[in-house]
Amino acid sequence: MVRTSILLRKGVYPYDYMDSIEKYSETSLPSQEEFYNRLNKQHITNEDYKHACDVWTAFNIQNMKEYTMLYNETDVLLLADVMENFRDVCLNTYKLDPAWYFTAPGLAWNAMLKITKVELSLLTDIDMVLMVEKGIRGGISQCSHRYAKANNPYMKDYDKSKPNNYLMYLDANNLYGWAMSVKLPYANFQWSSTDIDVMKVSDDSPTGYILEVDLEYPEELHDVHSDLPLAPERKVPPGSKMAKLLTTLYSKEKYVVHYKNLKLYLSLGMKLKHVHRVLSFSQSNWLQPYINLNTMERTKAKNDFEKDFFKLMNNSVFGKTMENMRNRVDIRLGTKSKLVERWVSKPNFKSRTIFTENLVAVHFSKKKLLLNKPIYVGMSILDISKTLMYDFHYNVMKEKYGSNIKMVYTDTDSLIYDITTKNFYEDMKHIIGLFDTSDYPNPNQYGLPHVNKKVLGKMKDELNGRIMREFVGLRSKMYASNIEDNH
Repeated sequence: MVRTSILLRKGVYPYDYMDSIEKYSETSLPSQEEFYNRLNKQHITNEDYKHACDVWTAFNIQNMKEYTMLYNETDVLLLADVMENFRDVCLNTYKLDPAWYFTAPGLAWNAMLKITKVELSLLTDIDMVLMVEKGIRGGISQCSHRYAKANNPYMKDYDKSKPNNYLMYLDANNLYGWAMSVKLPYANFQWSSTDIDVMKVSDDSPTGYILEVDLEYPEELHDVHSDLPLAPERKVPPGSKMAKLLTTLYSKEKYVVHYKNLKLYLSLGMKLKHVHRVLSFSQSNWLQPYINLNTMERTKAKNDFEKDFFKLMNNSVFGKTMENMRNRVDIRLGTKSKLVERWVSKPNFKSRTIFTENLVAVHFSKKKLLLNKPIYVGMSILDISKTLMYDFHYNVMKEKYGSNIKMVYTDTDSLIYDITTKNFYEDMKHIIGLFDTSDYPNPNQYGLPHVNKKVLGKMKDELNGRIMREFVGLRSKMYASNIEDNH
């Protein structure tokens, strides 16, 4: 029993030390210093070295060859356990064996098709393809204010003489999973009349639309919308050479947008100046059964692997709907200089990777491009996901707090707010249906009930009740915060 229990963890091995056949005949473990790993530039801990010594003693190891064989055997068995558990989870949930797939996205896509039974039409009109490609925009990531400092009764250095304000880091539960659960396009794509009033089209309509429009951003909205302008677009910012997704207060020309987003933008004050083209399609909640299954399994998960796995199975399907076939390349390996010279002179030569003096990988663009992916699904998911964030920001937070709230930072599914209010946690209780509070301590000092555990699209306090004291942001993806653990 002792011998078995000692192997229920990753083994310890002196990889760099074992550099000759002769060392396998050594009759004792190398010193702790010899276990230094040059790859990650780390020494092993005293605990790890003790574990290696315990294994040597427990199994009556005679030399490094026996130690190596035991290490390899246990390493393979541990990995096999993980793989077999992974296979069991997939077989029990989807009746599919991951051993037959090269990648998780391939497995997820087949699992989705198997469960939903959907048949997705492909776009055969190149103008439709180009229009949808033009509308593909990723998540918004920006820093709207450089600095913010909190002051409220839950802080140790609370200053009663100053107004109460809270720095709240909110995050939407599985934002893309939520967007994948609503009505999405799947068939009957055709050009429609530009004489359309999108405000009269229901979100639950069996027919949806993607439009190419001109939008005006009225000047009277500029101050109110300065933290998070509507209708982001890919542009090259001043001083840069790379296009980025920007939220600007400029008017938009030939802007491709999902009709649900357009409805929201118009309701928040933007003006529709002209409709250039309208692409109509049949839509339904065809993806919802798959998303619901993974969400339910994630809620029941007993460990981090299962939680992360079922989230990955949702995200991987989204990734498959966004596959850019233009990025596919052909690669040939060359060992002769004349052959490589001939390859690099071809018109579809893209780049090369030199491995050694006698081995080069030559990258070619595809001679034929087959646009056979349902990118209209990915475009719709990306656009629809923005409606949840914009709706929460303008129709919930700005509506409630007005000029007493600033959005200091956002990244796709998260919002960091500076809110001037007497007690934000008391305010939450009045709109508790919008939040997932299941990760707060139970009980908690705010008196918040546990509701909406893992419900898609609900906002969650990323700090789970801990207080953010200060925020410093320099740019997108570059910020720091000071957190006070007050539990």
